Formats: sequence, C-alpha cells, structure tokens
Amino acid sequence: MEIWVNPACSKCRSAVSMLDDAGVEYTVRRYLDDPPTAEELVAVLDRLGLEPWDITRREEPVAKELGVRDWPRTPAERQRWIDALAANPKLIQRPIITADDGTTVIGRSQDAVRSIL
Repeated sequence: MEIWVNPACSKCRSAVSMLDDAGVEYTVRRYLDDPPTAEELVAVLDRLGLEPWDITRREEPVAKELGVRDWPRTPAERQRWIDALAANPKLIQRPIITADDGTTVIGRSQDAVRSIL
C-alpha cells in the first residue's frame, strides 16, 4: 500500500493514523517533495475512475494564478490539467491511497480510508 501525503495536512495525518491503527504495511510518499510524474497521475486517475479536474485543489493560490477554474474540462484539455498537476503538486487532492491490489481512493474521509482496508 502507498499513501501520498502532505505532512502538514490534517486529513493526511488522520489517514496515516488509521493505517497505523489497522496494522497495515504501507509506504509514505511525500508528494510535494517527490512529485508524481504525468504518467503516474494518469495511472492513479485511471484507478480512481476520475478526471484530473476532479482531483485538483482549485482554491490553492497556484490554481488561482493559473486560472484553472476557467480551464475547459474536456478530453482535449485533459493533458493540460495533468501537466499542471505534475508541475504543481500542491494542486493534487490528498491523501491518495493505493492498495496492493491497485484499488485507489482519495482518503479525505474515514469511510474512504476504511474502504481501502
């Protein structure tokens, strides 16, 4: 299992605590220090069944600077969004947890974290 975290995020800390309490083995990826590549983001999005705009934190200052709220959410613009997430990992919703079987969730709620256990 792997969890993408920002240690400053309370939701990330809560998810890590839940994983610890469940006794599962996992790898922590501090995605701000070790940003995912565009290819890794595509793989995660495919496992989540989501589009890049679905996991974009649109209230982040960099999102406002880029003007992502006004970007089209179309297949033709998908790569633009992915490239923005790869270049600006603060835009990525967190935490993202991937189980060994490939099941992936955005663990913002306790229920989402439980679903991966």
